[in-house]
Amino acid sequence: MSAKYVQPQNNGCRVDKLRADVILRKILQQGRNAFKRPDRYANAIIFPNLALMLACRQISLTQFRNYIFEQFSFNKNITGIYGRNGSGKTNLLDAIYYLCFTKSSFNRPDNQSVKDGYAGFRIEAKFIKDEEEKKLVCILRENNRKEFSVDDEMYQRFSEHIGKFPCVMIAPDDVSLITEGSEERRKFVDTLLSQLQHDYLEQLIAYNKILQQRNSFLKFAAERNSYDESLLEILNTQLLEKGNFVYERRLKFLKEFLPQVLQQYISIANNDDKLILEYESQLNHISFEELLEQNLQRDLYLQRTGCGIHKDDITIELQQSNFRNIASQGQRKSLLFAFKLAAFEILKENKGFSPVLLLDDVFEKLDEQRMQNLLQYVCVQSGAQVFITDTHKERLQQAFMKIGKDYDLIEL
Repeated sequence: MSAKYVQPQNNGCRVDKLRADVILRKILQQGRNAFKRPDRYANAIIFPNLALMLACRQISLTQFRNYIFEQFSFNKNITGIYGRNGSGKTNLLDAIYYLCFTKSSFNRPDNQSVKDGYAGFRIEAKFIKDEEEKKLVCILRENNRKEFSVDDEMYQRFSEHIGKFPCVMIAPDDVSLITEGSEERRKFVDTLLSQLQHDYLEQLIAYNKILQQRNSFLKFAAERNSYDESLLEILNTQLLEKGNFVYERRLKFLKEFLPQVLQQYISIANNDDKLILEYESQLNHISFEELLEQNLQRDLYLQRTGCGIHKDDITIELQQSNFRNIASQGQRKSLLFAFKLAAFEILKENKGFSPVLLLDDVFEKLDEQRMQNLLQYVCVQSGAQVFITDTHKERLQQAFMKIGKDYDLIEL
């Protein structure tokens, strides 16, 4: 799948010359729709006191990572967080991520987020969403039981929370999305789609549960050298239903999403580099039912299910070669940011407001010009609340001064 970049046409909406009271009256008349397309108002006068649709305004951390107890307030829409390595910058961003996804961004067990020598943790925050204050609380009890609530209402299923407080994080380890195996790219797609479509998340959870049951069945069958055909048929029927649902949703979504990634890449790298992105699935070539039939003996021998949507990938080619083998560091960084910013844009379009943006140590990832282009986009044009970490206070200050936006700095 490839995409041709087309320069957006001027839509004729220029408001920078209107008086402030006229602009404000138009925004108030149009209500929330005025904020659904912030790119339309790129030339407008900026009102720093206008509330964002989604923002984290306060957070407290108790026994979380390197914090015994600490509380932070975020009064501006742009917050720079600086301090030496190991001071807790990434941990603070991860706490915000926790409240958006009910789990860490590091794909680790909850008990590994507890401060050494302590039992349990608590993260509490005040978010503003649709001009209403929301209290989000995540608690890990001493017995490792996790609780999550919004306005003191406990979730029975954490999956119900996903997508209500959308968030996009860019961190140093995210380069694995480009350099590592297919599991990283499936995780990225699943995380994004789960924020957009709740039924997708439910079907994916069900698929993975049935997959585990089928794998246990195959292992038991290998040990006994026989198997119950009727039970296998039940498992296959259930797996087919969930798997086909997930496949169709991925296929439809990636037809729209991958061209947006390419457009973002061109914008960042100023070159298309003959980059090709494609959704690769065994189900592109044969039905899931036929796959299971053809691979049954192999599955019995290996004692696991070797075919299905849990093998899907996004293939990345650069000049007709594997991207990982020939791409430069700059090209890898550009593609990583392209994936993340395309995710941000599609969330914003779908939700009608900007997700929270968490940028961890991004100054080390891009050269000065590309960094400035990124900050211009995320801090000025995106309409999002942005958190950016760095080891150097002066570098943050200089970058924010260049874009001319109001900001806060937090020292750790």
